[in-house]
Amino acid sequence: MKFDKQFTFGTATSSYQIEGAAAEGGRTPSIWDMFCDIPGRVHKQHNGDVACDHYHRFEEDIQHIKRLGVDTYRFSIAWPRIFPEKGKFNREGMDFYKKLASRLTEEGIKPAVTLYHWDLPMWAHEEGGWVNRESVDWFLEYARACFTELDGIVDSWITHNEPWCAGFLGYHQGVHAPGHTNMDEAVKAVHHMLLSHGKAVELLKKEFGSNTEIGITLNLSPVYANTDSANDRLAANNADGYSNRWFLDPVFKGEYPKDMMNLFSKYVHSYDFIKEGDMEAISVECDFFGINYYSRGIVEFSAASDFLHRGAYSDYEKTGMGWDIAPNEFKDLIRRLRAEYTQLPIIITENGAAYDDVVENGRVHDKERTDYVEKHLQAVSDLNGEGMNISGYYLWSLMDNFEWSFGYDKRFGILYVDFDTQERIWKDSAYRYAEIIRDHKKSHNLQAEVAQ
Repeated sequence: MKFDKQFTFGTATSSYQIEGAAAEGGRTPSIWDMFCDIPGRVHKQHNGDVACDHYHRFEEDIQHIKRLGVDTYRFSIAWPRIFPEKGKFNREGMDFYKKLASRLTEEGIKPAVTLYHWDLPMWAHEEGGWVNRESVDWFLEYARACFTELDGIVDSWITHNEPWCAGFLGYHQGVHAPGHTNMDEAVKAVHHMLLSHGKAVELLKKEFGSNTEIGITLNLSPVYANTDSANDRLAANNADGYSNRWFLDPVFKGEYPKDMMNLFSKYVHSYDFIKEGDMEAISVECDFFGINYYSRGIVEFSAASDFLHRGAYSDYEKTGMGWDIAPNEFKDLIRRLRAEYTQLPIIITENGAAYDDVVENGRVHDKERTDYVEKHLQAVSDLNGEGMNISGYYLWSLMDNFEWSFGYDKRFGILYVDFDTQERIWKDSAYRYAEIIRDHKKSHNLQAEVAQ
């Protein structure tokens, strides 16, 4: 696998999944604290109260990041640390991220910051959450505080991480916080997230006059019909509309897909929450496009399903999440994005796999994860050979952490975390990732020496 000199390697985490210190530093609860407390919603009622205790151990974690040799580290800010109450800025919360970003910079690691990785403050939820259009203003107040305090230190900004999860899993399917099952709410919530994204980009570029790069991250899965029948093709179209086009079309084309508006209108009684100027704001020009890629989807027709599709049987090898390992379909996805949507530089902001890891004599031999990462990095290299302009790759995740509704049952990390002792143990995948990065740097340094 080959990558040009400018290509950036990174690793990623998110605030609620690793920080812990849930009631320290002025932080108040988020919707995930609330969701974890509801019996039956999260595996064994696990929560993020302690998680990886990164809030107290960030110095140690930075040393692991440095040892990996990555160029950049992507983390998210906990909104309830910055605004524990409506309109009330918390200096202590901001100082934590200032210290984290500054220390990363000192160690030669570029901080990439996600503003929203799902931990909506409870005070905002109690006023309607993302379903309330005022959420756009609350988010902008929060973004303004982050830009004011951190823009000089942060290398790049991501407004939202996976609005499909926050919107559809949170408000329609109910498997993520806040746990609602209302499509009307979900579509409004997504619209306000996307609108707050566009407005935040405008804020950074116009009001702050900043040159710091900013974009959004969407989780995308290429969807395939189980058979070539008309019904299964229809199912694939609808699944693609639900998972991909409902987010891609507004961000890049300034419109929602009409076929999906028709399909959703059984539950969405009016689209008058889309105000004049909204779509122009949502489709504002960004500096890059972030994609989280894990797997493909394969579907078949189901008359009983809301949107006429359900998952179909697949004989692909699976990760510990039961997800198909599909590096070739990843290539299909990128080619489609280039053909239909955007020429912006693409950054793979998450890619990785969960497996049931075991510590043996102080080592974790996670061959399957190592293979997964190698296959997907090879796909990135191949795509760049086709001129697809993927400019960076973040391996998810730096360490095992709170995996949302799966609690601590699923491990995505390249560092193993013993949640009883908080010890971090390098898995074979971490050693291999460090080796790939080292070889990449060595080859470019060698080329530079030869050129001289």
